[in-house]
Order: sequence, then C-alpha cells, then structure tokens
Amino acid sequence: MKCGLSMYSLLAPVRAGQLDLLGFLDYAAQTGFEGVELLDMFWTDEVGQIPEVKRRCAALGLKLPVYSISTNFFRPDAMARDAELAGLKHGVDVAAQLGAPLLRVFSGELLPAYSFEQGFAWVVDCLATGAEYASQSGITLVLENHGQIAGRSDQVRAIIEAVGSPALRSNLDTGNFLLVGEDPPQAATALADLVALVHLKDFTHASPDEGGHAYRDLVGQLYTGAIVGEGLVDLQAIHDVLTRQGYTGWLSLEYEGNIEPLQDAVPRCLAAMRALLQP
Repeated sequence: MKCGLSMYSLLAPVRAGQLDLLGFLDYAAQTGFEGVELLDMFWTDEVGQIPEVKRRCAALGLKLPVYSISTNFFRPDAMARDAELAGLKHGVDVAAQLGAPLLRVFSGELLPAYSFEQGFAWVVDCLATGAEYASQSGITLVLENHGQIAGRSDQVRAIIEAVGSPALRSNLDTGNFLLVGEDPPQAATALADLVALVHLKDFTHASPDEGGHAYRDLVGQLYTGAIVGEGLVDLQAIHDVLTRQGYTGWLSLEYEGNIEPLQDAVPRCLAAMRALLQP
C-alpha cells in the first residue's frame, strides 16, 4: 500500500491563504508522501492549472492516483440530475488530463419528501451512465461511503452491484462508517473485494462547542478528526482486512481535525501511516 495526501486535509491553511495548489504539492513531497489527491473545489484556474500541476508532480516525483469531485444524484428533477451527470463527465475528463486513474464520487443526500428507493434508482441510473463514460477513458469511479444513501457498506455494495460495471468501485472511507452507526472493520470486511481506494481517516468524539470540523451521527453524537491511530477507528484491523484481500492500492490521508495540520497533525499522521504499514 502507498501513502497519499488529500488536499482536503489542509483545508484550513488553504482557506487562510497559507497554501495554494502548487504549494500543496511541494508540501506533500517535502513531508514524504508518495502521491496526492486533488479536489475540484481547489481550482482557481482549472484550464491553466492542470498543466502546471502535471509538471510540478513530475518534477517532484509525486503520483496522482485520484481526483475527487462531489456529486449529488438524489435530485427529483431530471434536468438537475443531468447537470450532475455533466459535472461527473467533466470530472472524468479532468482526471484523464491529470493522468489520475480514479475519480471519487458521492451518491447524494436524502430529501425528506422522497423515499430511499426513489433516490436509489436515480443514483444507480446516473452512476451507470457515468461508469460507462468513465470506462471509455480508462477511468474508474470510486464511490465513497458518505451520507445516508451510500453511508453503510450494504448500501455501497447494493449500488455497485446494481450498476454492474467494473468502472465503479468503492472508496473506503475508514471514518465515515461511524456516522451511520456501523463498525468500520466490519464494513471494510463487507466491502474488501470492491475497494479501489482508501480514505484513511480517524475520528474521535467531539464536544458540543467543537470548533472547525465536527460531524453529527444518526443519533446526534458529534465526532471530529483525530490523528491516525489515536481515535476510535481500529485502523490496524482494517489494514489487516485489506491485506488479506490483497489490496495494494493507495491510502489517501484525509485529516479532518482541529490540530494545526501543516507542522503538527499531518506529519504525525504520516508517521502513524508508515507504522501501520510495517510488516
């Protein structure tokens, strides 16, 4: 397995103007990561920056295994779903330009007035079309366990199996399962054969006045990001599950806590990731 860094881990310093896109690449390489995960939210000039990113990654020896976008196909209006699908196709095109073999996607968010079954059908239909488009460029879509449509392992598997394409696989987010009341190692076991990317994330309980990142689960408990190995997620058990399955892909660090990331949290997480990967 290989260690990558999601730019989302540095959301606070990016928003504070401490780091731009090329600065992120420099930071990732200097810190010791082998690859990076870029997100569409961080472009300021997509067309102009794509060749700059490719040149900088090549110069630094960084791999770019995944490009991430945020999609929401739980939309009753067909034109709105078409717009989301157009965004996914554009994401595929960008991933292809970057040379990233994976495109991270979401399913969407439940709407109170509509049933899960209705939304499930919309998600499957759109992802089937998206997977067919992605396959033409040699891109694999990776569906993240996120939200209440594809939050649990059984929901992720049901969507992937309903789409029925090798161009749709799982992005196993190790922390998000806690938000839907599922044990992360059990979820990893249930999805191990479908995993094409891992978001390595640890969570811990948050106080009601937690600043910055805080996430509420289905019963109202609050969570926030933790240093890898210092939170509630049994990452060693997940690692063992993936190893038994033969997974040799990327662990993309997604730190979502309130410890200063540049000098403190991210380097500590990388050290813990390396320790996790020791035989």
